[in-house]
Amino acid sequence: MIVTKKAIPRRTVLRGVGATLALPLLDGLLPAATAFAKTAAQPIARFCTVYVPNGIVMERWTPAAEGSAFEFTPTLKPLEPFRDHLLVLSGLDNTGARSRSGSSGAHAKPAGAFMTGIEPLPTTGSSSLQLGISMDQILANTIGQETPLPSLELGLEGTDTVNGVGTCDVGFSCAYQNRLAWSGPSTPLPVETNPRVVFDRLFGSVDSTDPAVRTARLRRQGSIIDSVLDKVDRLMGGLGHGDRAKLDQYVQSVREIERRIQNAESQGRELPLVESPAGIPVSYDEHARLMFDMQALALQTDTTRVITFQIGREQSGATYPQIGVSDSHHPISHHGGDKNKIASLAKINTYHTTLFAYFLEKLASTADGEGTLLDHVIILYGSAISEGNRHDIRNLPILLAGGGAGLIKSGRHIKYPDGTQRLTNLQLTLLNKLSVPTETFGDSTGEQLHELSDL
Repeated sequence: MIVTKKAIPRRTVLRGVGATLALPLLDGLLPAATAFAKTAAQPIARFCTVYVPNGIVMERWTPAAEGSAFEFTPTLKPLEPFRDHLLVLSGLDNTGARSRSGSSGAHAKPAGAFMTGIEPLPTTGSSSLQLGISMDQILANTIGQETPLPSLELGLEGTDTVNGVGTCDVGFSCAYQNRLAWSGPSTPLPVETNPRVVFDRLFGSVDSTDPAVRTARLRRQGSIIDSVLDKVDRLMGGLGHGDRAKLDQYVQSVREIERRIQNAESQGRELPLVESPAGIPVSYDEHARLMFDMQALALQTDTTRVITFQIGREQSGATYPQIGVSDSHHPISHHGGDKNKIASLAKINTYHTTLFAYFLEKLASTADGEGTLLDHVIILYGSAISEGNRHDIRNLPILLAGGGAGLIKSGRHIKYPDGTQRLTNLQLTLLNKLSVPTETFGDSTGEQLHELSDL
């Protein structure tokens, strides 16, 4: 490590024409007096949620053995390279979705309760929405205040309005199925699906929602990287060898993402600003990878520490011809025991974990202080229901990925006895581990899951 006498502030950004390029964590960002103590190793914990809809084929998800010697099931197999960063949790129930009102809401209730722990009640419109603040937004109100963006809410399926997208449970607002993040009881947060808009939020400035105005601005601005390249070059001259390599890798990553977005736009098939079309103009794989890549950059630059990502909304009718499944996801999940439908649903489940593995690999290959982003993040991956055929809210498919900056002990499968543990107790535990002292969350019993970090 080369220690310079003049440190670069952690919040340094390189500004170009209508663009800002936040810096990743570099050794040169640390005061010289503390560099010898390797304070670059002081990790910052981040939290992400990756949500998959319509349940899981549980016999292909749940490992047979408990502890560190568990074998990877077919659905979890793509995640095997990250065994040491995985904590598979069985036996957690989505008890917040229990019907206390007597109404059904087979998808609305589980989805609405997934991040809030509160049962959604029937609604007559957006004015009667009533839920609660979600776990991610509790974090956004605390650790999120230390970053330029308190949180990011992203997805792969459009949710343009609170009440107007897709099939929804009768008598319930679509908001309960479309949105996981709620900043208050009646305020679901919009989900952004357009890679260009996310890129502009991270690195540029969006001054209009009119596509024509935005295109004209982009034409004037050109490449965000090119607009700050002279500043990057000047900064490089004052950095040590390791920092120069790290900054160069980061700049190339941003440039590559920008190139991929521009390539999609140059074909005249840009994703609209708000609502995704029925057929996404870039391949599904490419769309997912772009969104995961930008999440990694957002974490790497400490632009945000809280991200919620919906691979799909509940009752998603997405099809997956790229893996040989041309039927809609939601109808397949109601398989009625049909072996062909179960096989198709299992393909979708495994495809989703394959996409997730791409994200984990990206985090594992991105340096962050003395470790990697994967070492310093906690990612909650799962679904609000287990067996989609009967909308079962018991024994959810849940796992935690990442080292959590030493907050959790991974590489294990923990199984709680049936009916004894709640998802909200896990979320309560994570809030406290992420330095947000909390006595209760949603319908939690107040019990913290100490097994997450037992050594």
